[in-house]
Amino acid sequence: MPTAGAWFKTSATNRSVMSQTRITIALVLSSFVSLGKISGASYEPASLTPPPPQREFRAAWIATVGNIDWPSQKNLSTAEQKAELLDILDRAAKLKLNAVIFQVRPACDALYASKLEPWSEYLTGAMGKAPEPFYDPLTFAVEEAHKRGLELHAWFNPYRARHSNARSSVSANHISKTRPDLVREYGSYLWLDPGERDVQTHSLNVVLDVVKRYDVDGIHFDDYFYPYKETSRGRELDFPDQASWKKFGAGGKLERDDWRRENVNSFIEHVYKGIKATKPWVKFGVSPFGIWRPGHPEQIKGFDAYNELYADSRKWLVNGWVDYFTPQLYWSIEVKAQSFPVLLDWWNDQNPKKRHIWPGMDTTKVKSRMANDEFATRVTSRTNSSRARISWQPAEIEAQIRLTEKQPVSAGHVHWNMKSLLRSSELQADLERGLYAEPALIPACKWLGTSAPAKPRLTATGADHASVRASWEAGATEKSSLWLLQYQVKGKWATKILPGEKRGVILPFITPDVLALSAVDRVGNLSAPLVLRLKR
Repeated sequence: MPTAGAWFKTSATNRSVMSQTRITIALVLSSFVSLGKISGASYEPASLTPPPPQREFRAAWIATVGNIDWPSQKNLSTAEQKAELLDILDRAAKLKLNAVIFQVRPACDALYASKLEPWSEYLTGAMGKAPEPFYDPLTFAVEEAHKRGLELHAWFNPYRARHSNARSSVSANHISKTRPDLVREYGSYLWLDPGERDVQTHSLNVVLDVVKRYDVDGIHFDDYFYPYKETSRGRELDFPDQASWKKFGAGGKLERDDWRRENVNSFIEHVYKGIKATKPWVKFGVSPFGIWRPGHPEQIKGFDAYNELYADSRKWLVNGWVDYFTPQLYWSIEVKAQSFPVLLDWWNDQNPKKRHIWPGMDTTKVKSRMANDEFATRVTSRTNSSRARISWQPAEIEAQIRLTEKQPVSAGHVHWNMKSLLRSSELQADLERGLYAEPALIPACKWLGTSAPAKPRLTATGADHASVRASWEAGATEKSSLWLLQYQVKGKWATKILPGEKRGVILPFITPDVLALSAVDRVGNLSAPLVLRLKR
């Protein structure tokens, strides 16, 4: 126990410390008071018109087949899978992408809870085995993407039934077991036969099941329809669809190649119309091989997807059976036989319905060897290019993006693939400083509706440290997909695009002269802005 003298000294010391603390607190409060005219800023309604926001589709594919992008390997724990996906989405949002295209059906399997198809082996290492502890990756991906202001488009392979890199045994509920009559072995793959009517029905049901049960923003197909040709002993093998041809095609008015094309055409049309009948705001996009046919336009040479894949992708665009069209233009600007700008201009000329054309770009080629994946191998082999090392400077991708920004309908592009985009630190830095310096809204799909959402209610008050707190509510009961917040400081406008669940934000260390808030609906329509001006 301390003596009385010791207690007195201690008490005196404590009083001295407390006195100094009071002085420090008083000084801090005084500094806040000195900022009172700023931190106490108030706003009043104004009739100003903010500038139109930048509009551009900025997306990347997240491939799950072969664990290309996610998950990085099979047999990761649920926590590890979630952490990897969150890292991808965080980095996508930081880069100011506004959408991800997430592969959910690589080969008649599912990266989501499905009663129609088994769990994918790319999740757990065993087809049919759910993640443990259980979670639904698609539900998780959609929710987390939306929290970051990203659209999520669910990517399906409509006809592939088993990939050559699959290692798991086939589960009892896989279509190759339940309906072997619909499946064809072709090369080292299994494929659904597009000529079988039950195949068309099954794949359509799989797509619409996801549209109904998940809050996805889009449905996406890539370039796989009838498969790329397989060879044996140097000879091309024809796709083994003799049974379906005899049942449904032979004796009709169409030649066999035309019949095959019509099978795909009919499927694309039914998918588009089925989506719109279910949720009209859900976009449908297709990413075909970048060349429709050699000689279209005249200088173009290479693979003939019309004759080889039976994909008349031009017809889908002309007929408006897509909301956006993403031809895989995986070649450089300077390569004359597959010129990026020449092909891009040609596709825009085939677009009477004015759908969005947002080409795919081969970001795998940026300062690295040709990516060791099926897509890069296929694109190279189909354009008579060598398998020699291919390396682009980031400037090539940046130049391609600039070309897409000049398109007549809307700006937009998709990076193949997410891993390649995120591993190129130089390209990321260039984009963050330049083309992606400001966030962009996805261009509106006016053919899906033009009714503007209600004007929101906005308030703004001063906050600590010369900051401003903006708070808002929806102008009606409708749910906004996003919020567009624009603010002007010293004559210069800046933009924030915020998730629909947000109801406020602090703008730190600035006091805008003008604040403007607009609601954004599911197809990209903007409300009239609610504008506030700083009281002087």
